[in-house]
Amino acid sequence: MSVVVIGSANLDLVYEVERIPAPGETVLSRGSASFPGGKGNNQAIAAARAGADTKFIVALGRDAAGDRLAGQARNAEITLLDRRVDAPTGTAVIFVDRKGENSIVVNSGANAELVDLTDDELAEIRAADVLVLQLETPLPTVTAAMHAARAADTVVVLNAAPSGSFPVELLSQVDVLIVNEHEAAELAGEPAGTGERSLMSVLTAHGCDVVITLGSEGAFVGGHGTVPVKVPAFPVDVKDTTGAGDVFVGAFAATLDRNTDMERSLVEATEFATAASALAVQRRGAGPSIPTGTEVHKFLASQ
Repeated sequence: MSVVVIGSANLDLVYEVERIPAPGETVLSRGSASFPGGKGNNQAIAAARAGADTKFIVALGRDAAGDRLAGQARNAEITLLDRRVDAPTGTAVIFVDRKGENSIVVNSGANAELVDLTDDELAEIRAADVLVLQLETPLPTVTAAMHAARAADTVVVLNAAPSGSFPVELLSQVDVLIVNEHEAAELAGEPAGTGERSLMSVLTAHGCDVVITLGSEGAFVGGHGTVPVKVPAFPVDVKDTTGAGDVFVGAFAATLDRNTDMERSLVEATEFATAASALAVQRRGAGPSIPTGTEVHKFLASQ
């Protein structure tokens, strides 16, 4: 399986706190560390560790953070197609509370400079089995990549996050949409709290298959005209949920088999991705928490 990921890379600055600070409040951290992060980076590492031949198209600053992220991506056996730009490498400040929940502020930095895909980058997209996209890079880049992939019969997997910036009519260019329940409601134009089956009906009407992740409740999987399938989560001791959704996306993309029955493949990929996320949330830090395919298979066997 060959996967191309286009997306963001950030240096994550993580602070462990008793609780997420309220507006105007100062809290003391119980500890801090820095880790490789960014949705694109996390998803690329997850795909590579799951066993896919993975290429990552990314913009990094000409700085120490960029060097560190590039080195760690290559250590994960990712083929890195990195542009070095004058803007600083992206960063994220992350607060993680005692329950493992988080609050994140991102400075895009170099990620905003990932524009105008080159002929070589477009060729990599066309040659891949799967293209993985998110929304932490400019929308014109995402759109151009989708069109190139669709023309070459490359499967387009879109993680529409962060929410709020993706025109719903472009879902016609997406093969598999992966969103959490809040992102699904916003994209569907429905109020928060709308049931997953209703959201699935609205979103799949655009012609794409949809996976709605539900955290500790698992995930819903469905396509246009099919009955949605609930994939349960695994009960685990949660330490840090940072990057868990990205682990899901990368592991999903690495195990999606376009050469078998697509409905069955979607469910099987979701089961594998759910297990990968379950392992990830038991560890701290987005990048370091990402499991290998061997670890995921061993975990599934134990269940």
